[in-house]
Amino acid sequence: MGALKYILPLFLVGMGLGHAQEDPEIAWSPDHRLSWDDFKGRAPQNDRAAAVTASGISYGFSTSYTSGKLNVDFKVSAYFYPDKSWYRPHLCDSTILSHEQLHFDISELYARKLGACLAQSTFTQNIKQEVKTIYREILKELEAYQGQYDRETDFSRDKVQQALWNTRIKEALQN
Repeated sequence: MGALKYILPLFLVGMGLGHAQEDPEIAWSPDHRLSWDDFKGRAPQNDRAAAVTASGISYGFSTSYTSGKLNVDFKVSAYFYPDKSWYRPHLCDSTILSHEQLHFDISELYARKLGACLAQSTFTQNIKQEVKTIYREILKELEAYQGQYDRETDFSRDKVQQALWNTRIKEALQN
């Protein structure tokens, strides 16, 4: 069975906006913090948000058999999609950038969660569907958590809650 790859960008707005040449996605790294230069998309006229981060999780796996036993090798990553992420410079500041970074960091947390779930699972010949089911469940959790983050921080406007979330996610990434 060959390697498979699935990508689901989250929080996409304006997917119909095309560019002649798309910038490649940015893999999450503890050493790379987003800057406004990473946001290459165009803000839709009818959207009132100050900024949108398009991030998501992708996975790939390969299988082999040894002595009749299924061996599975997974690769799970979180990505930021520059061409689908945008901001309105006149509305944005470092606080909003930090808020957007945390959306990307949350995607990384759920990429790790997906990796752990896949590593602990036992699969059958129906591995493609079994992995897809786990992936979809993690994505539902991720989407709910991203929504909770936005609600509790009031999209970065609640400074106390934003500081609490910054600490929570930083600690979770360190563990």
